[in-house]
Amino acid sequence: MGSQRNGFKKESFILSVDVGTTSIKCHVYDKEAKIRGSCITKVVPLYPEVGHVEMDPDDLWKGFITVVKGAVQDAGVQMRQIEALGISTQRGTFTTWDRKTGVPFHNFISWQDQRTADLVKSWNRSCTMKAIHGVMKMVYFLTRQKRSLAASLIVFSTQHVTFRLVWALTHYKQVRQAVDEGNCCFGTIDTWLLFKLTKGQVHATDYSNASATGIFDSYQMCWSGFLSSLVSLPLSIFPKVENTGFDFGSTDPSIFGVSIPIMSVMADQQAAMFGECCFDVGDVKITMGTGTFMDINTGSKPHTSVAGLYPIVGWKIGSEVVYLAEGNAADTGTAIKWAQRLELFSDVTETSDMAYSVSDSDGVCFVPSFSGLQAPLNDPKACASLMGLKPSTTKSHLVRAILESVAFRNKQLYETMLRETRIPITKIRVDGGVSSNDFVLQLTADLFGRKVSRPQHNEMSCLGAAFVAGLGVGFWRSREELKKLQSTDTMFLPRGAAKEGAGSTSREYIPVLQSWERALRRSMNWYKQP
Repeated sequence: MGSQRNGFKKESFILSVDVGTTSIKCHVYDKEAKIRGSCITKVVPLYPEVGHVEMDPDDLWKGFITVVKGAVQDAGVQMRQIEALGISTQRGTFTTWDRKTGVPFHNFISWQDQRTADLVKSWNRSCTMKAIHGVMKMVYFLTRQKRSLAASLIVFSTQHVTFRLVWALTHYKQVRQAVDEGNCCFGTIDTWLLFKLTKGQVHATDYSNASATGIFDSYQMCWSGFLSSLVSLPLSIFPKVENTGFDFGSTDPSIFGVSIPIMSVMADQQAAMFGECCFDVGDVKITMGTGTFMDINTGSKPHTSVAGLYPIVGWKIGSEVVYLAEGNAADTGTAIKWAQRLELFSDVTETSDMAYSVSDSDGVCFVPSFSGLQAPLNDPKACASLMGLKPSTTKSHLVRAILESVAFRNKQLYETMLRETRIPITKIRVDGGVSSNDFVLQLTADLFGRKVSRPQHNEMSCLGAAFVAGLGVGFWRSREELKKLQSTDTMFLPRGAAKEGAGSTSREYIPVLQSWERALRRSMNWYKQP
């Protein structure tokens, strides 16, 4: 029947959409995992107040529909030739809505939003947290359970949903009312899209998205009752958590003219990891987009961190669960876009050549912390700064300093990962918009003392969600088949003193790195509480 059906439909394809922080992209993939059609639209963030970052749910929905229709049209195929849909989304951006009408109570509150920075800080310093840490240390001492050690080290972050959801419940009366009436749905972008695509039939998420909210227990694989009761979050509003590769239902035929099976829902960083075929323990993926996300495959056990690496579920497919440990730096692409708005350069592609046009940054240090500093420093009150400016400083020096800061943050995250996980690194693959910058990648390879590989295409989140959806409908048969479909890489080999595997910094960069670390310390705790 399958061959006859495919004969009738000619060729079949997988559709994948990635809802990022700055854009929504859709690709149509064929059997060779080649992109046959694409469409992209911008996401317009809203800044209603200082520190507040939001998105309009209706604009996001319209953008999603536009890119799906546009990509299918660009590929010159029919909607009925689409075998399955995969969805990858930014994580930790959420809204709440009316279960009956589907109307949101407020805008999406973005993962970049800082409105709860003071609340997070006060909770992390509170007697309650100190008591929890103390009790859990004792439990760990007695039981040696990693879960207790994790609980004894837990710190809240503004990037996690937890306190932004507490804020929404406190500030929006209609949300509280809907909770009391049992009529409130909470969801990250994936959950909202599933609800809309199925006309309210499905209120669900997957393990990769749930584990990145900060409200999910990655050890028990369920929403954390303890955490929810600690900060008074009602469990009734949370979506059902399903496998990453799962038949979530089909799109309502009124939307695209036909029903398309939704076969994967995945958080963007975990999707990029799958797209890079980082299936083995010790595989590392670095995505450099709006922020930098560094993930290592830790296998079937969640990693317990001391320095702010976060244990997340990579994916759950069938009975197999793969965990990742993740560190991130929030302002990679943001810093480069900011420099472009200041007219330090007109085209991003010029920046690598500009950086190479000078022998060093002339003592200029840039600290890329528009949204605070994440692991291993974990300071939401840090400021972005340029230090060491002189009359001789040129635009090229400034650009070099900005690009160096991206590689320096990569080194910090990498060293934290090595120190914390003690897992031998098997391979390092990079993707995301900033990964097209040769200067950043060469310096990263030099600082790591390791080979770094870049695929031909950097849209790995889209590809990862497509791979999972395709495996679910038998479009692709196995992970081995997926590895064979990987595009040719550009390899960046460490130069100078930093030889492959040595893990040593190029000697010329040691003083530069030390100056930058000094600038980093001076930028910390800048925004004091008013």
